[in-house]
Amino acid sequence: MRSFYHFLLTYRGKKKPDEKSKLADWAFFDHNFPKHSTDYDELSSYLEWNSPFTSALVTFDTLWNEYTR
Repeated sequence: MRSFYHFLLTYRGKKKPDEKSKLADWAFFDHNFPKHSTDYDELSSYLEWNSPFTSALVTFDTLWNEYTR
């Protein structure tokens, strides 16, 4: 299974950014983002402490559901 980060990168670079692409762009530029993780708790905890915008955790949960399908 590929990491969540690699899944997330598929949302980068939209001309009209939405919440998903904002999170993807932020993770790309955050050198400490757990790029090799496939663990929900690790990623969720990281975002709780380093949330780039107010709806980032909700966006993460939405993307996590897509990732685990």
